[in-house]
Amino acid sequence: VQLQASGGGLVQAGDSLRLSCATSGLRFSVYSMGWFRQAPGKEREFVSFVSYRDGRKYYGDSVKGRSTIARDNAKSTVTLQLDTLKPEDTAVYYCAASPYAYRVTTTREFDYWGQGTQVTVSS
Repeated sequence: VQLQASGGGLVQAGDSLRLSCATSGLRFSVYSMGWFRQAPGKEREFVSFVSYRDGRKYYGDSVKGRSTIARDNAKSTVTLQLDTLKPEDTAVYYCAASPYAYRVTTTREFDYWGQGTQVTVSS
């Protein structure tokens, strides 16, 4: 199983980014997908989750209202649209796959992880 995150970069405050996560070897249709982020010196933080069962979406408080997660079962990919970016959004963003259908927000509930993509927001 491989997860490949991409789409990060250096942007200015107020800009938008669209992160993508391509998967291979994963039974994508029975895995929920999530995004986490980790800033230097901080713990990995939940960002967003989309259920494989009913497509329900959940967002962390830090990005709620500024982000949209979407999954494409035909392409086995998940994307995260980040809008109105702030300097505090600077982090490495990771995609992950969980076998749980309900809302999960902790790292231990995810089985597979991508390598991360760096997002840097300048003020």
